[in-house]
Amino acid sequence: MADLQHLHATVQQIRRDILRMVHKVNSGHPGGSLGCTEFFVTLFNAVMERKPGFSMDGKDEDIFFLSNGHISPVFYATLSRAGYFEVDELNTFRLLDSRLQGHPTTQEGLPGVRVASGSLGQGLSVAVGAALTKKLNRDNKLVYALLGDGELQEGQNWEAMMYAAAKGVDNLIATVDLNGKQIDGSTDEVLALGDVKQKFEAFGWTTFQLEAGNDIAALLQQFKTAKKACHQGKPVAILMKTEMGNGVDFMMHTHAWHGKAPNDEQLEAALAQNPETLGDY
Repeated sequence: MADLQHLHATVQQIRRDILRMVHKVNSGHPGGSLGCTEFFVTLFNAVMERKPGFSMDGKDEDIFFLSNGHISPVFYATLSRAGYFEVDELNTFRLLDSRLQGHPTTQEGLPGVRVASGSLGQGLSVAVGAALTKKLNRDNKLVYALLGDGELQEGQNWEAMMYAAAKGVDNLIATVDLNGKQIDGSTDEVLALGDVKQKFEAFGWTTFQLEAGNDIAALLQQFKTAKKACHQGKPVAILMKTEMGNGVDFMMHTHAWHGKAPNDEQLEAALAQNPETLGDY
């Protein structure tokens, strides 16, 4: 049973990490990172079956791929707080020669990062390939992936969805962050996605709708249900509704903080809403 108190404390601390990382270099993507903090903390600390340390082949353990790589702040903070590398390395975010580039890369060899991402629309294809590899190796562990909703406007996603269903890739759980916002406005204004659940189902996926994507207890229950649906002949999708900028009142309910860093005053106001819990770096 997951320790909910610890998970909540970790979420609060990672919010601080995200805000401080982006503020330090006046660059990065805090909105989507904050909106997915509960997802990352729940997945890495209570859902995935992980081995100690990091092996790129990921054999006999669950693995994860981040497709919408611009939300790297939450990914890096989660990895460091989960023990993949020292927390103080978060100080190097987006600096020259850092392993923590603005979009995750593999060249620098950062533990936890299995594929370069940030060129949107590509991550699901990689996850499908990794899931097929596990099947060929008779490895029963799962592959997880996270996609953005605006990212579904990229056609490669739909090719990957069609292939996964056609080939029975049933050891894959893909989550879509449905925050309804992207860099230029709402997804409805930029390019409406329509009924995403109906589309996934039409493509042959077992699909779940999670209305409370920023609720840890709801996430735990949804992952439990999704895992039970695996190995049943179909890939599994979770359509997760979140609030961009969650946990910082002036960053919520707007797309404005998709890729904007807080100034000094805004940082202090945001940190005041998220007191330190596990120790700042």
